[in-house]
Formats: sequence, structure tokens, C-alpha cells
Amino acid sequence: MWKTILRRVILMIPQIIILSLFIFLLAKMMPGDPFTGLINGKTSAAQIALLRKEAGLNDPWYIQYVRWVNNALHGNFGMSYQYNRPVIELISERATNTLYLSILSVLLTYIIAIPLGIWAGRYEGSWIDNSIQFYNFIALSVPPFVFYLLGIALFGFVWHWFPTSGSISVSASGGFGIFLSRLYHIILPSLLIALLSNAGTVQYLRSGIVDNKLEDYVKTARSKGVPERVVFNRHILRNSLLPVAAFLGNVITGLLGGTIFAETIFAYPGMGKLFIDSVSARDYTVMTSLVLLYGCLTLLGNLLSDIIMSIVDPRIRID
Repeated sequence: MWKTILRRVILMIPQIIILSLFIFLLAKMMPGDPFTGLINGKTSAAQIALLRKEAGLNDPWYIQYVRWVNNALHGNFGMSYQYNRPVIELISERATNTLYLSILSVLLTYIIAIPLGIWAGRYEGSWIDNSIQFYNFIALSVPPFVFYLLGIALFGFVWHWFPTSGSISVSASGGFGIFLSRLYHIILPSLLIALLSNAGTVQYLRSGIVDNKLEDYVKTARSKGVPERVVFNRHILRNSLLPVAAFLGNVITGLLGGTIFAETIFAYPGMGKLFIDSVSARDYTVMTSLVLLYGCLTLLGNLLSDIIMSIVDPRIRID
């Protein structure tokens, strides 16, 4: 297993280098710059030019890239042009909120997806299976922002069950009170994220159960008189969970970077909303740092999935 991990880590090094170059060039190709919004009747072109020169934006792109990478390797991702604060501080503050939201979303995703996948696969062709398949179709078809807006309208404004913005109430006090307030604010977005993101897990689990029910080892176990409950739990379900385990790492890291729509619509101060704000303000330092972070999270998700698979399925390990 250690050889598998080492090989994946070595392969990640050139991937991160290519990713960083690609991100930097895309950011530079965007129209405008962080100082474009400062142009008005009271700001002269000379002042804007001086700001661009002091920020190093007039240097050739490769010099800017080398400077950016060198600073990043030393833990310095630059200053935010929009907030005039170190980028690492901004991301650290927002990452905590996104982490809370993602953890609850992952838990709810699997709490909902695993029973649905088991029922759909075990009762293939029944009304239960057809209902779950219809739910999957809706979850894959509805755009996330439409679903989130409907959830806000129903649970926030019609029934007044949950707050529709922010991460914590102003009136919250004390450690436990702050924790409850934070939990109360993330229940609705986490539930809506889980309801949309579990369709893939449900489908993989259902397909695995349907395929494994036809395997020879299952037929052999039944011919020996093994109870159906034991056949399903020990043979069919156990092997059907392998694809679900394989995608666990991608689901976790995907939610860390995939809450952009939810955070923006719920005005939740996480990394997703920070990314949208940085794109709107052409805040290059924040934007490139976040995209690089999301890319690294994706690579780490793939690595985590490989590690999980090498644990649950020794056949894929490298000798």
C-alpha cells in the first residue's frame, strides 16, 4: 500500500506544477485588473499606472509567475487587493466555515444515499426502485441554484424554519451557544447540498447490488442454503460498497470546493463566496490561490480514494 501512496504522490508533483501555470495564465487572460474599478473622475491615469507598477503587474508574465510560485512556497500568497489583507488569513477564516458546511453535507449525503441505494438495488424493478430512480433523475436535472432558491423560499420565508443567510447569529454567546447557532445556520444548505449530490452514490450502489446479485459466488452461496439475509449482507452488499468507498475521497474534497453555489445564494461566508467575490473584483491573488487550493484538493481526493480502495480491496495494491 505504501508503494501505491508513494507513486500517487510523485505523480501529483508535475500535476500541481501544470495546474499552477494554467491557473496563473487564465487569471492573466481575464479582462481588467484589480485597479480597473478605481478609475473614476477623481483618479488619474498616472495614479492607476503607478499602482500597477508597484504591484508588479507590468512585469512579463513569466516573471510574475516565478515570483508568485516562490512566495507561495514560503507560505506567502500575497495581499488581497480587495480587502488589503494577507490572502492566507482570508482563506483561513473562510475555510473554517466551509469545513463545517462540508462535513455536515458529507454526513447527510451518505446517510441519505446508502439506504436509498440499498433499497433500489435490493428491490430492483419495484415501485421503490422506480421512485428512487425518479428522485435521481430530478436530482441530476435540477440546476443547483434553482433548488437552493426554492429551499430558501420554502424553509426560510414560508415556514421560517431556518435562517437564510450568515453563519452565526449576532445574539449567540458562549462556546456552546455559538456552536448551536453555527449548526442551525448550516442545516438547511447542508441538507439541500446532500439531496442534490447523493444521486451518483445512490446509482453506483444500486448498480453494484444489481450486478453482484448475478455473480457465481452469490448463486453458490444460495445453493448451499445460506439464508438470504446473510447472502445479501456478507456477499452482495459488501462488494457493492467498494465503488462507494472508492469515491469517498472525491466526494469529501468535491464538497469542499463545490459549495460555491450554496455559499453564494445563502450569503454564507465561506471559501466559495470568497472566490465569487474575488472574481468580480479581479482580485488575482485571492482568485489564483483559491483555484490552486481547489485543484490540490481534487488531487488529494484522488489520492484518498486510492488509499481507501487499497485498504478495502488488496487486489489493486502495487507489489
